[in-house]
Amino acid sequence: MASRTPSAPSSAPARGDRPEHTGRSARTGPPDPAGETGEAGRAGGTGKAGRPRRRLSVDERREQLIAVALELFSHRPPEEVSIDDIAAAAGASRPLVYHYFPGKQAIYEESLRRAGRELSARFEEPADGPLSERLYRVMGRYLDFVQSHGPGFAALLRGGSVTASTNTSAVIDEVRKAAHEQILGHLALPSPSPGLRLTVRAWIANAEITSLEWLADRSVPLEELRLHLVQEFVASLTLTAAREPALAAELAGFFAGERPDGPTGKLVRDLAGLLAVPGLADTLAVLAVPPTPEEPREQA
Repeated sequence: MASRTPSAPSSAPARGDRPEHTGRSARTGPPDPAGETGEAGRAGGTGKAGRPRRRLSVDERREQLIAVALELFSHRPPEEVSIDDIAAAAGASRPLVYHYFPGKQAIYEESLRRAGRELSARFEEPADGPLSERLYRVMGRYLDFVQSHGPGFAALLRGGSVTASTNTSAVIDEVRKAAHEQILGHLALPSPSPGLRLTVRAWIANAEITSLEWLADRSVPLEELRLHLVQEFVASLTLTAAREPALAAELAGFFAGERPDGPTGKLVRDLAGLLAVPGLADTLAVLAVPPTPEEPREQA
């Protein structure tokens, strides 16, 4: 599956990235910086249907190449995408792609930065309404991204791609940092404890792992997965509060703002329903009683 990633044009390009021969002699000199090569791109040339083609500016062509590459990386693992694939999808030549990027690794990293900024933006949510419902909307946007960028998302998070590097790792680290800060902002605590910060980081990691597993088999409906992830956050938050009295006091306000038909309300009903399971309530009641301290043994 893995193929060698080109780093720069050379006299012997890697197999799979060789330019196709058209029967005409190869064009000499640097590629057209305006981004149009071939007959239709030259002055006075025409595109399909005989209409003149507008020359792209340097910035427009670069943005087009990034957008095209991101689309390809979103649907195929990065090692299966070649420079020729990117050039063909952009309607450009292979030398032109190299004019803007030194190799596939560079355009891959730039595409990831674009995807990372988009994914980070999906965690932004107005601080209005119940917390679990805000997070439910966030996870809807997050999972939509996961679904539409499946292979690229998986390759990035798994870190096993031949295109993985310190730069690609930095992209996902920035996404995690943005998600972490956004969620803490929604909790609106003046000084989040180390335990709470760890809880949020662990939940973000769980969301990533769960998303990867879902991509592999998609056995759970997406809306069900979305609800489960939000409810897992609420459960983790509650467990952390059980260990931290200061957070527990804040949690009262959190639950007061929730609604019966929201994710938290559904979770509470599900937990309460467990008490109706025969024998379970009695077993839990026994576990809830603190152990009696052992009496000191008499000295012989």
